[in-house]
Amino acid sequence: MTDTALELQHLESGYGEVQVLWGISLTARAGRLTTIIGANGAGKTTALRTTMGGVRPWKGRVMLNGEDVTKFSTHAKAARGLALVPEGRQLFPDMSVAENLEMGAYSRRARSRQKENLDRVYQAFPRLRERHKQKASTLSGGEQQMVALGRGLMQEPTVLLIDELSLGLAPVLAQQLFLILKTLKQQGITIVLVEQNVHLALAVSDYTYVLAEGRVSIEGESDKVAGMDEVRRAYLGL
Repeated sequence: MTDTALELQHLESGYGEVQVLWGISLTARAGRLTTIIGANGAGKTTALRTTMGGVRPWKGRVMLNGEDVTKFSTHAKAARGLALVPEGRQLFPDMSVAENLEMGAYSRRARSRQKENLDRVYQAFPRLRERHKQKASTLSGGEQQMVALGRGLMQEPTVLLIDELSLGLAPVLAQQLFLILKTLKQQGITIVLVEQNVHLALAVSDYTYVLAEGRVSIEGESDKVAGMDEVRRAYLGL
């Protein structure tokens, strides 16, 4: 048995003829929160999309719980416990909160436990239970992000990829969502987080990778990375 839940090995990918990732290697240990930070255009979102299968890898491997899933479809990866909460939420605006959440339970494993998982999401996000009949388009930005996160949880993931959790949210709402991430980690879910709010990301994560121009430029325990002069100057405004 290994405590490595997700591993990217020398991964290269891009769009058309434009290469974005240049051989990145990343390890997410089981039950820990790993964060990826970097400037705009560094390749953070591409790393998650390539991991999930939305972008096809050119070279390298994606290992999920010890299994090589590099060439697997997005659906097959989801069935094995990999879930993505995408940037921008990507909800169905005319569907209700409950309907959007149920869309996350499309794998056979998740469908069989849909009711239990829905109760679990409502326990994590009581506000969504109150608004379960509302259209997603009528929710606040923070509530929509809760739905997006809850939809990911409906897949019963062992590894949860999250792209820009705090994007467009008021600081108090962002802090609430980050507290929920800590709870999810305590429940045993491995989390890989791409995040623009470096202060919050470093505060809640265990291990951090800094991407620059599609390559890993810095990595280490998050508290140590937060103390590095180059990180403090570039990302923390210190």
